[in-house]
Amino acid sequence: MAANAAFAVIKQTVANSGDLLKAGKAISDFVNAKDTLQRKGNKKKHGLFRDPNQSSDIEEFMALETLKSKEEELKQYMIYCGRPGLWHDWIKFQGNARKERQKQIELAKRQREELVQIIGIILVLCVGVLGIVWLVWFASVLKGM
Repeated sequence: MAANAAFAVIKQTVANSGDLLKAGKAISDFVNAKDTLQRKGNKKKHGLFRDPNQSSDIEEFMALETLKSKEEELKQYMIYCGRPGLWHDWIKFQGNARKERQKQIELAKRQREELVQIIGIILVLCVGVLGIVWLVWFASVLKGM
């Protein structure tokens, strides 16, 4: 739905002004919605458990096909309403942005793993110190008997 709404804004902006650059936010929203839908599809394909409340495979496939046709229409807008080479620059930009997002995801994943390791080390140290304190206390109690 978000992709459809964003594309409607793109279409309306181009129809009204003929200037594709004025629809920049809507283009961004469209691309983000498409990426989100694709990510959800990939997660569902690779996930262990399937949620019966999620949309069926055919609905997801049809939504992605609709987005493909809208993306083709966006390509035509960029070719005919934008500057020369805009579509190719857009493709390069998307590729670079996708790589950067992947780097950010990997960095966040590594940072989470490091944090979990640090917390684990701290817990082991705390348990060790408490064990030593308990042993010393227990030895002193036995010595006092």
